[in-house]
Amino acid sequence: MTLQPVLYIVAFGMFIYGLMGLTGPRTAVRGNWTAAAGMVLAIVATLLTPDLQDGWLIALGLAVGTVLGVPAARRVKMTAMPQMVALFNGVGGGAVALTAWVEFRESAGFLDEPAYVVVSSLFAAIIGSVSFWGSLVAFGKLQEILPGRPVTLGAAQVPVNVVLVLAAVGCAVAVGLGARYEVLLVGLLVFATLTGIAVVLPIGGADMPVVVSLLNAFTGLSAAATGLALDNTAMIVAGMIVGASGSILTDQMAKAMNRSILSIVAGGFGGGALTEEVPAGGTVRSTSAADVAIQLAYADQVIVVPGYGMAVAQAQHAVQDMAKLLGDRGVEVNYAIHPVAGRMPGHMNVLLAEADVPYERLKEMDEINEEFARTDVALVIGANDVTNPAARDDPGSPIFGMPILNVDQARTVIVLKRSMRAGFAGIDNRLYFDPRTAMLFGDAKSSVGEIIEELKAL
Repeated sequence: MTLQPVLYIVAFGMFIYGLMGLTGPRTAVRGNWTAAAGMVLAIVATLLTPDLQDGWLIALGLAVGTVLGVPAARRVKMTAMPQMVALFNGVGGGAVALTAWVEFRESAGFLDEPAYVVVSSLFAAIIGSVSFWGSLVAFGKLQEILPGRPVTLGAAQVPVNVVLVLAAVGCAVAVGLGARYEVLLVGLLVFATLTGIAVVLPIGGADMPVVVSLLNAFTGLSAAATGLALDNTAMIVAGMIVGASGSILTDQMAKAMNRSILSIVAGGFGGGALTEEVPAGGTVRSTSAADVAIQLAYADQVIVVPGYGMAVAQAQHAVQDMAKLLGDRGVEVNYAIHPVAGRMPGHMNVLLAEADVPYERLKEMDEINEEFARTDVALVIGANDVTNPAARDDPGSPIFGMPILNVDQARTVIVLKRSMRAGFAGIDNRLYFDPRTAMLFGDAKSSVGEIIEELKAL
């Protein structure tokens, strides 16, 4: 056995071991570094390929990618991480599509290429292009460059999508049967591009994290197909790992929202980024930092429910400081983590771990939900749809059936929020109008800071 396959085997083991590390906050950093080291090893092994040509182009690509990627990753805020994931994932799909095009040209239209190479390349071209352009649309929605609300052609949307898919597949079939006209491959890429855009535009902002995960799985599968066509073991294994893990994550996120993947792709709801404040029936009760501090200080148990608003305000450190003060008074403080709180899985876990919140205080939804009925104060910080009782008992609500945190069962609920603006689903939260709920309006970090000062004064 030569050195190259040995390095590949070691790299694949590091990929899997690194992925295992991402299953928990304590091991996530180690897992990232392990998988990254495995990728470096896989690149080195690929560079050992005999008769490798244009090495300077490979070196140039690595240099450009490093110059662009490292600063972007270091500077990105946690609140913007989902759109960066979408963008970086899309680049991978685009690279795969371009590789298929290059292979078509280099082989004179796949002349004398085995059938598996032709099929793999054409599959990669379609899926990679869909992933690239779909990811760009997802990035635009998350970054609020594009409208967060569904943008659709109405009843014509599904027929248009079907026609675009059939057109892309038709071009692929023609090429696969021996037509060596480059215009057919270009047409394939164009129709796949339009498919990616047409499929993602009608999906609302509330479903965008699921879409990003699904497109990530697409990119992985297209990379594996390209690896098969190029006889590159590293691409096959890495692509299948990404495709499999992305598919599992997509399924888990869809189940967390109690919605099928098909219903999400068919056109989701939401667009909270552009939803205006809408008055709802009932009365909203406002409170002050002093009153909140008193209720927290004399509670036996407090559950903090973090959401995207906490992430935007970067309030996690202030929340931990507040929890320490309460702990010194003998108050038990736990954190209720909904699987789709924020804009990506694990968003809240990462933020709170960054603030040195003890891991044992982070409770998943199934573990914490029974505790709300025995809780004195539930402190909701910037969480919206994941606390809306309508998901549990209003069949007419678009989020009906989505598992939520049973915040409304606590004796007292305090919500820290900038305004009455709706969440990603674009609907009012009935929790805010509950007689047991009080609203503390303002920036979450500033509000928590005021509560801390009041606690110190007690």
